[in-house]
Amino acid sequence: MKHALVFNVISFLTFAAAVFFLVTRGLNFSIEFKGGSVIEVEYSQAADLERTRHVVEKMGFGEVQVTNFGSSHDVMLRLPLREDIKQTEQVGQVFAELCKAESGSVSQRQMVSDKGEAISKQVCTTAANAEPVKLMRSEVVGPAVGEELARDAAKALGATVIGIMIYLAFRFEWKFSVAGIIANLHDVVIILGFFAYFQWEFSLTVLAAILAVLGYSVNESVVIFDRVREGFRKFRKFDTPQVIDHAITSTMSRTIITHGSTQLMVLSMLIFGGPTLHYFAVALTIGILFGIYSSVFVAAAIAMWLGVKREDLIQAPVNKEDPDDPNAGAVV
Repeated sequence: MKHALVFNVISFLTFAAAVFFLVTRGLNFSIEFKGGSVIEVEYSQAADLERTRHVVEKMGFGEVQVTNFGSSHDVMLRLPLREDIKQTEQVGQVFAELCKAESGSVSQRQMVSDKGEAISKQVCTTAANAEPVKLMRSEVVGPAVGEELARDAAKALGATVIGIMIYLAFRFEWKFSVAGIIANLHDVVIILGFFAYFQWEFSLTVLAAILAVLGYSVNESVVIFDRVREGFRKFRKFDTPQVIDHAITSTMSRTIITHGSTQLMVLSMLIFGGPTLHYFAVALTIGILFGIYSSVFVAAAIAMWLGVKREDLIQAPVNKEDPDDPNAGAVV
């Protein structure tokens, strides 16, 4: 704790930089937040997602999400909308490129819908008259949906923060509650700062990672706070900084083992999880590293500066003797 000021100055500068990038650059929201096109196609054989993603990314539409749904033959593509092209034209161009990649060509075929109406549908056929890929559905996810998702995300984050504060206040003391939530928000803002600076795509999976980091970080804070309370009971001659130092030192091996094993799991997702899990794993990696830092150097230091003391956590024994009783304290 004698180095707490230095560590917290570094932490504040990092936090300030993250806020600066959030204000000046902003987040690069995915189509789940700002709207886009959803295209569903069906391949005659098991789809190669990497190949499909490579074909669409070469078209220059920006961040593209390519995932399986239903079966290995069904693929869903999510593309951001562009002002210089209509959604129908965008779908047609994408399907044409996917068809070309399968050595086919697109043609218009007149078909009858379920309602008995004549409709024109794009069909991909090869020289052998096979259909390697079919356009099943396309639609636009408008910005109104994105705004609703953004509001729900903010509500989820707010509910998590309030819940953590209430839990810490009841479990320990309000000073720990304030210290813990400042440390947790410190982690969240720094993660968002990384995504703003590098303009990484911010999607619902990243939001899920941030909420996971909140719970993960507060768990480390609770372990240290519990050791602080235990230290106040065991070491009567220790002052508050000494008790906090002992709490951090006594949990160090647990911290290394727990966070090390968790980080190995997250790194495996980052390396082998592919594009779908990439930014989810990136957010967790940043959150775990800064979560350790904030729990040890930020939360504990703020609790110390708020003046937490032995009397806040341990109730003094109550003297049940009546001071007006003349026989009080008499031994028979």
